[in-house]
Amino acid sequence: MPAIITYGKEMLRIGAKNRIERSTDGGRNWSARYTGTSCGEFRDLLAYGGEILAATSKGVYRSTDEGHNWSSRYTGSSYGEFLSLADNGGEVLATTTKGLYRSKDGGRNWSKK
Repeated sequence: MPAIITYGKEMLRIGAKNRIERSTDGGRNWSARYTGTSCGEFRDLLAYGGEILAATSKGVYRSTDEGHNWSSRYTGSSYGEFLSLADNGGEVLATTTKGLYRSKDGGRNWSKK
């Protein structure tokens, strides 16, 4: 099931063929925002502060330009594969293949919850 988030005046989602797509009309029409493959398979999106975080098959990635470009935030394998992300107030929660983890610094470092 594709993740859909609201970011500013747009909606963003993980679309077919692992694309990040955007809609400016409430989800009636979608267009490609990012079609690269360097981040791995997108699994979840989270609007967090002034950036977008993504759980991918290669770790956690971030975008500071509305999803046009992505850079790695955490790509280690110690915590398993990242599956989903959630905002828990002052921390980011991540469900991984090894359990539930939290980050108090926007996804740079993780600890078991």
